[in-house]
Amino acid sequence: MKTALKPRWILLLILAMAIASVFVLLSQWQFDSSRQAPPPAPSSTEEVRPLTDVLQPLTPLYATGADQMVSFDGAFLPDTRTLVQDRLRDGEDGFWVIQGFAVDGAATPGGEPAQGAVLPIVLGWVAAADDAASLPEQQGRAAVVGRLLPPEAPVVQRPVEGQVPSLATAELANRWDVRAYAAFVVATTVTAGGTDVPFAAGMEPVVVGPQPQETPINWLNIFYAIEWFVFAGFAFFLWWRLVADDHRRTLEDAEDAALATGDYPASGTRSEAGPAAHSAAHSEMTPETEGGTHRD
Repeated sequence: MKTALKPRWILLLILAMAIASVFVLLSQWQFDSSRQAPPPAPSSTEEVRPLTDVLQPLTPLYATGADQMVSFDGAFLPDTRTLVQDRLRDGEDGFWVIQGFAVDGAATPGGEPAQGAVLPIVLGWVAAADDAASLPEQQGRAAVVGRLLPPEAPVVQRPVEGQVPSLATAELANRWDVRAYAAFVVATTVTAGGTDVPFAAGMEPVVVGPQPQETPINWLNIFYAIEWFVFAGFAFFLWWRLVADDHRRTLEDAEDAALATGDYPASGTRSEAGPAAHSAAHSEMTPETEGGTHRD
């Protein structure tokens, strides 16, 4: 305790407490980050909003805008129909049929008009690629209502004419040579001139419901939080270890000083008696006792 109360060790303890406090705050931040924000409630996502109020070209789609039902006007782009591979419907593998759609009123984040900004539209599902070959492409102006979803990651594989392995908007923008939104829409209704367009004729509709209202947990953040907490404890352990080493050195210095002056304590770690007692015991030994025999 006397060693710990030395000014330098008190100052070092204050420093260790400050470092540990920072580590605890970092641990708390990691714990808070581990619980990701839940998706928007269906009460808000099911209300149809204009696309231009939710997302603009050249901007990412955040969780607050994903899953939102949106409406927009524009025109279908010719020669942009594409099939997206590996799409399941009722356990059966098939394809999504998508087509590019130029959105009216699109603007860049700086407010400049983004004429011709294209949004991929999912029109339906087919079981085989040949089923889509006989379907006519959508043409002309139309109004679309559907669910806004984030793009998928690109997948590297051998290219197939007219097909893509994932609905990656960046890849589609390169294929179509257009400026594209960083999202796509699963259409629920398509109207032209106030009349529903039978886009699902020969196709099965694609139905995407609201996301489940659960709060996902990021276990990597949990691991980091525990790691920062361990670091906080290690700061105090390091301080205690340094104090213990200083106390041990103090005891060793005191013992070495006692050996040098001949002032021995009643008991010690190095010898229970001083050199005089050791010499006396040695002088009482006879050659016979040293040799291992005893005489009466």
